[in-house]
Amino acid sequence: MTSTAFRDHEEVAFFRDPHSGLKAIIAVHSTALGPACGGVRFHAYGNEQEAIDDVLRLSAAMSLKSALAGLPLGGGKSVIIGDPGKDKTPALLAAFGRAVECLGGRYIAAEDVGMSPSDIAIVGGETRHVAGLDQGPSASGDPSPVTARGVWRGIEVAVRHRLGRNTLEGMTVGVLGLGHVGGALAGLLSDAGARLVVADIAEERCRTVADRCGARIVDVDVLVGERLDVFAPCALGGILNAETVGQLEAPVVAGAANNQLADETIADALHARGILYAPDFAINAGGIVNVAAEIAGNYDRAAVMRRVDRIGDTLDEIFLRAAREGRSPHFVAVDLAQERLDAARAARQQTL
Repeated sequence: MTSTAFRDHEEVAFFRDPHSGLKAIIAVHSTALGPACGGVRFHAYGNEQEAIDDVLRLSAAMSLKSALAGLPLGGGKSVIIGDPGKDKTPALLAAFGRAVECLGGRYIAAEDVGMSPSDIAIVGGETRHVAGLDQGPSASGDPSPVTARGVWRGIEVAVRHRLGRNTLEGMTVGVLGLGHVGGALAGLLSDAGARLVVADIAEERCRTVADRCGARIVDVDVLVGERLDVFAPCALGGILNAETVGQLEAPVVAGAANNQLADETIADALHARGILYAPDFAINAGGIVNVAAEIAGNYDRAAVMRRVDRIGDTLDEIFLRAAREGRSPHFVAVDLAQERLDAARAARQQTL
């Protein structure tokens, strides 16, 4: 395997099922804190290498995300290669469920881009190692609204640190990507009094948010250069690169997308420009917090929301330490998460 995204992963498994057309990759980055948990992304990658790089980066980020959130879960992710609108069938999802079962509980699958709770239920017909279900004694359903709540709380903290404002009233926020999470986030921001500028490749999503929230619609390629108080990337990763960082007019970047940085040098580029970046694996942890409660059993929505609101406290700690040390919040967050992962590995070694 050749990929710069390969970073101490414990296991990477490739699965093929000719009958259903399944082509999937499951990456287990770390089980130091518990079984690796992460979403299933169903996406039409340009080639297999893109899929490999994506699943490796996403699974590594899940390890950091769960560690920062204080969850007893490790980091994992899976990708199904294909167009979910054309290739997704019950047979293919069942075949993927059998693939998950092959890992014997080392990986727990949940919803991600291109998948729904009903899809996960089909996967769950072949394995019990799933979460994010609509039905069952501890079912939590679609975690997207919970993720959105955590991002909203994180934006509040970022605005306070960078702009000295204790409210989002009157703040101009640009939301890129209006899927399940981005659309829910737009609603929360609007309710908090923010002015919205939105963009999505799907025009109907933009119209829906504009009708509901009075948002101004711009083209996807234009939003990053708009005069904003907050830029909130909520689509696929890699939006922050050498070109877009130079175009940014927003002093705060805080959104729901995974792997927003094209590479880690971009974190320093943002810092050098005085742009406060909320590390994606810290701010978008609401979904995994929700799923973790389902996995533990006796799901309590109110308790989950209280824990999600503490994402703001985590970001407060990260921003304060970053300011003291004169570093990007990204690297501070990585260090905090890594410290917890290292401590867990050391404790596990002592028990062997």
